Amino acid sequence: MAGEAKEIKTILILEDDENLSRGIAFTFEKDGYHAVSAGCIKEGKRMLEQQNTDLIILDLGLPDGNGMDLCKEIRAYSKIPIIMLTACDLETDEVSGLLAGADDYITKPFSLSILRARVEALFRRSLSGISHTISSGKYKLDADLCKLFREDEEIPISATEYRLLSFFMTNAGQVLTKEQILSSLWDNEGNFVDENTLPVNISRLRAKLEDDPRNPQIIKTIHGIGYIWIGGA
Repeated sequence: MAGEAKEIKTILILEDDENLSRGIAFTFEKDGYHAVSAGCIKEGKRMLEQQNTDLIILDLGLPDGNGMDLCKEIRAYSKIPIIMLTACDLETDEVSGLLAGADDYITKPFSLSILRARVEALFRRSLSGISHTISSGKYKLDADLCKLFREDEEIPISATEYRLLSFFMTNAGQVLTKEQILSSLWDNEGNFVDENTLPVNISRLRAKLEDDPRNPQIIKTIHGIGYIWIGGA
């Protein structure tokens, strides 16, 4: 008995670097997706109007406008998954992208295998149709919006901080080794991760979450091993 035909998903690549755009399109076409490309906002909008699109890979620096503004515009009427691409690697840029409505944020240069994994993760989430929220004490992490809340107050976080918090809160009360954390965050593609990446991001989170970051009570260090998420009532 023949199996059901697999629905082919369409990915719109909005990127003005033709070589990068072709490389991304080729990668996803090999995986069985339908990839279409646009080099500017005007062309991207036309494609969105003319065909069903299942996911957008959106560069922020486009010749006829800002991808951030386009993301906000799309998010006003659609929940279509959006992954932002940008050469800006500042934490404030990541926060701005996520607050604009992006589901994920990747800085250039990046690994195509990482991009593929992020796309597949977003499709799994959207197909589930289930709201995914992780709660720990007074903190709530909304996995659909990639946002962190302390009671009703939103705390802006970067994409890396979001992934780190998700792992911590899912394993609240457990001592996590540095190796476990890095493996969870970056899998086997963590070539860009140096030994300072984890403590730097822990420090940033503590500055946002702790009353006294020098005496942390929410994310505690277990010397010689790793960290533990306590959360807090």
